[in-house]
Amino acid sequence: MKVKRAFIIVLDSYGIGHAPDAADFGDEGSNTLGTITRSSRYHTPNMCRMGLFNIDGVDCGPKEPSPIAAYGRLEESSRGKDTTIGHWEIAGIISRKPLPVYPSGFPKEVLDEFSRRTGRGVLCNLPYSGTDVIRDYGDEHVKTGKLIVYTSADSVFQIAAHEEVVPLEELYQDCRIAREILTGDHSAGRVIARPFVGADGQYTRTPHRHDFSLLPPSTTMMDVLTANGLASKGVGKIYDIFAGKSIQTTVSIENNVDGMNKTLAIQQEDFQGLCFVNLVDFDMLYGHRNDIDGYANAATVFDRQLEEFMGKMREDDVLFITADHGCDPGYPGTDHSRECVPMLLYGNPVKQGVNLGTRKTYADIAATVLDIFGLSGDIAGTSFWDLVKKD
Repeated sequence: MKVKRAFIIVLDSYGIGHAPDAADFGDEGSNTLGTITRSSRYHTPNMCRMGLFNIDGVDCGPKEPSPIAAYGRLEESSRGKDTTIGHWEIAGIISRKPLPVYPSGFPKEVLDEFSRRTGRGVLCNLPYSGTDVIRDYGDEHVKTGKLIVYTSADSVFQIAAHEEVVPLEELYQDCRIAREILTGDHSAGRVIARPFVGADGQYTRTPHRHDFSLLPPSTTMMDVLTANGLASKGVGKIYDIFAGKSIQTTVSIENNVDGMNKTLAIQQEDFQGLCFVNLVDFDMLYGHRNDIDGYANAATVFDRQLEEFMGKMREDDVLFITADHGCDPGYPGTDHSRECVPMLLYGNPVKQGVNLGTRKTYADIAATVLDIFGLSGDIAGTSFWDLVKKD
């Protein structure tokens, strides 16, 4: 049965249990799904019907007697547990070398050049929570005009600035300058604009975040699709994560609900190819903030919208649901967690109830997407399409 459209929805940080090498990352025992299912706010009957709790190693919910999707567990092969590396692997790139991180802040030579080119000084230069950093440095930033530069456990150079002190376009240009500086040994995965508003220590971040990522270092599934005349659409952070490479059209989103609404709108378009979606609230608003009930409720809300999406799928559509890493809101700390991720594949062309077991790389999704469209390319991963497609 021929497939015309493939949708990949990445539930950002929706891990399903620590990976075999989690101890190498200090994450042994982490389990994002296990944590949020203990909340009374968690209710995902549609993902349950698809086989979420039938996946190998998942024992935190009811098994579905007759799953309506194919399902499996994916391990990450890349040496990292961040958004960029996770999405690159989903798209067919395995990163053997981790991106640089800065637990003690960025080196003087980087910040000196950054200040010289932006004409502004720097505050903080430490790993920090994004909400805490504007609380602690916001007043000084407003008074001095210095940029708040901070990082996290991920490979990120984040710049926070008040929208009335540093206009958005200037902040974005400052990020472009940082992106140009951060090369070679300092090739941080993302430079992120973090604008905020407020006064007198009471500051809130705005939805005008923008990510400036490294170009993917090798071929992705989107490169192959576009080279063969197929569509490649991005929703949410996808365009930023891949630095726009082979993403033909993109829509920004305000939150998960808006992201699904915009995906539902794209679902009404007539195209042949891929729609690649990232829903970041799970990670940004709930995982990093140790908000178990908030994460659980976000899963519940997504599942309701998923039901609408499933009901509007065409006969020649397929839907992948997966994640890029974990961020267990009940685990010590606020960083990403090294976890396996779910893989649910649903649609009329897909056999129901196929257990794909545990697969060794997220890149198997990329290989499967290309196989679905009868294509091949210089990407990592092994297709499982022959195991799940209807005759």
